[in-house]
Amino acid sequence: MRAIHKGLGGASLVLVLMAGLSAPALAQAATDIDFGDDSSEWAEDGECDDPRFSGAGAASELVDDDIARDATDCRAAFEAGTITLVEEAATAVGEPAAEAEIEFGDDSSDWARDGECDDPRFAGTGMASELLDDDIARDASDCRAAFEAGTITLAEAVPAITAIDDIDFGDDSSEWAKDQECDDPRFVGAGMASDPLDEDILSDASDCRQAYEDGTIALAEEATRAPSSQVVASVLEALANRIDFGDDSGSWPNDGDCDDPDFVGPGAISGSAESDRLGDASDCRAAFLAGTVSLKSGSNFGGPFDYGSDDSEWANDGQCDDWRFTGPGMAKKLSADDTMADASDCRALEQAGEISIKQVYQPDYVLGAPYDSSEVDFGDNSSSYSDDGQCDDPRFEGPGVATTLLDSDRMADANDCRAAFEAGTIILR
Repeated sequence: MRAIHKGLGGASLVLVLMAGLSAPALAQAATDIDFGDDSSEWAEDGECDDPRFSGAGAASELVDDDIARDATDCRAAFEAGTITLVEEAATAVGEPAAEAEIEFGDDSSDWARDGECDDPRFAGTGMASELLDDDIARDASDCRAAFEAGTITLAEAVPAITAIDDIDFGDDSSEWAKDQECDDPRFVGAGMASDPLDEDILSDASDCRQAYEDGTIALAEEATRAPSSQVVASVLEALANRIDFGDDSGSWPNDGDCDDPDFVGPGAISGSAESDRLGDASDCRAAFLAGTVSLKSGSNFGGPFDYGSDDSEWANDGQCDDWRFTGPGMAKKLSADDTMADASDCRALEQAGEISIKQVYQPDYVLGAPYDSSEVDFGDNSSSYSDDGQCDDPRFEGPGVATTLLDSDRMADANDCRAAFEAGTIILR
C-alpha cells in the first residue's frame, strides 16, 4: 500500500509539472520550528495550547501567553499531522500580505514594547484594546512579533464618511420640509421619517442637514455607520438642554470619546476616572445627541445582576467563559472578550450551583463603599499606566481593573488601585 501511495504521489507531481505549474511548497518541517518549552500551565495535557498552531490537535481556547510554551504537546501534534502553523494555513487560503510588504515603522509610541500591537492599521487577538491614530507605524516591535505569530493581520480599510459640506441637501420644496424629520430617502437612521418617498429626494434640506449634523442619519450607502439613536434629533436636543454636561476641564476633552463616568454606551469610555466627571462636556454632549451615550440611572447601582448576552464564540458550550464567575463549571481559559457574553451557560451553571458570581461583581458590592484600604500595600506609581483611571496591578480583579495586566505593574499603580479599591470596583484576588 505504501508503494501505491508513493507511485500516486510521483504521478501527481508529474502532472503538475506537465501542466506548467509549480508544486506548492512543502509545509515547514518540525525541525525548523522553535516549539519553545513546557512552561505553560496547560503543558503536556495532550492538546497544543500554542496559538501559532491550528487544527484538530489544538486546544479549543488559545491565549497569547502560551506562545512557545507547550512544546511537547505541539511537537507531537505537529508530527502527527493534527496541527499546522497558522501562517501556513492562512497562506493556503488567502495569501495575506507578506511581512516584507508591511512598513511597521519604529518604536516611538508611548506603548511600544508592551506585548500588544497598538498600531490601528492591524486587527486581531494580539491588538491592544484601545487604539489611537497617533500610534500608526509607531509600535514596530510589538506589531511585527504579533504579525509573525499570526495573532494580528492588516485590517481592512474603512471607507471614509462623507463630510457634510460635500453633500448636496437640495432645497426645502418638499411638502414635509421643516417638520424635524428628514424625508429624503437617500438617508437612513433614527432621524428619518417613517415612509420617505423618492419625490422628496433633494427636497428636505433643512431637516436632513440638521439630522446629519446631529448624527441621527447617514447616507444610505454608508449605512454601516448609521447612528444608534432611536430618538428624533429635536427630542435629543431638548433633553440635552436639561443636562449639565459641565465643562471641558477633564483629562481627555475633545478627543471624540465621552470620558464622563456618569454616561454609558458605545460612545463612552469604560472605567472613566472620577476626576473627569463634568469635565468632558463637548464630547459627551455630541455623543448624547448622536445617541451613542446615555446618563446612568439609579438602576445601574445595585439591582439585578446583568448576565449579558450570548455573543461569545464559546456561548452555549456547557461551560461559563465569563471571568466574573468562579467555580468548577468555568472554562479553563478566560478572555476579556467573553465578559458578559456567555449568559446562557453562566446563568444555568450558577442556578445549578456549579459556579457563583465573584464578590466584587455582585451588584450590591459597590453599595458598601467606601472600603477601608489601610491594610493594603498598593506600592507606588511607577507603572507607565498609572493615573489613567484604571487599576493595572495584576494582584486585583474587578470591573475597575484594566483589561490587559502585566506582571511588571505589580505594586506600581497605587493611586488608581487605591481609588478603585475604596470605591468597591476591585478587590485583591
